[in-house]
Amino acid sequence: MDFAQYFKGDSNAESDGLRELLEQVKTIRVLKGQVLQHSGDNQKHAYFVKRGLLRSFTTDDKGKQHIYMFAPEGWIISDIQSTAMQQPAVLTIDALEDSEVEVIRADIFEELVNKHMGSHPDFASLELHRLLRRLAVLQKRVLLLLSASATERYQEFVATYPNLQQRVSQRQIASYLGITPEALSRLRVEILKAERRT
Repeated sequence: MDFAQYFKGDSNAESDGLRELLEQVKTIRVLKGQVLQHSGDNQKHAYFVKRGLLRSFTTDDKGKQHIYMFAPEGWIISDIQSTAMQQPAVLTIDALEDSEVEVIRADIFEELVNKHMGSHPDFASLELHRLLRRLAVLQKRVLLLLSASATERYQEFVATYPNLQQRVSQRQIASYLGITPEALSRLRVEILKAERRT
């Protein structure tokens, strides 16, 4: 999948909006550890991961990183809040693996999506569905962080990213879950014991 397929959804139709979008997209290769967007950047981009793995995170006053999301193949990652509010980036985005990504300026992507929605009702319905799905995922993540146990948060991580446990470090998973690596290690031992008992 790529930006073009994401933009078209299940439709095979070509359009001026799609051609206009693709003219703005460029493919780049990034190395593991390379930062694509720094917190505070004014020009923000949307990244579609064709190969590899990206993440977005914030860093608190003590220098501790808090991972917001991972983006493996087929995922789009950007700083939606800062783009929507026209503010500097809140999130830092970097590569956890050597990656190949498609890049488009986030404001151009949003502008083309809005333009395309106005002239294509089917696309408008598709984009609304995507938006509602993203909001549902965000709401679920916030509620899990507020009230779910560490075990429940870990189980949701595994369900959301079923193939990621071998690709990211225990420290990174712990950061995503909002727990310490030691707590994650104990949690995994408990889950393994419970699985052996069943």
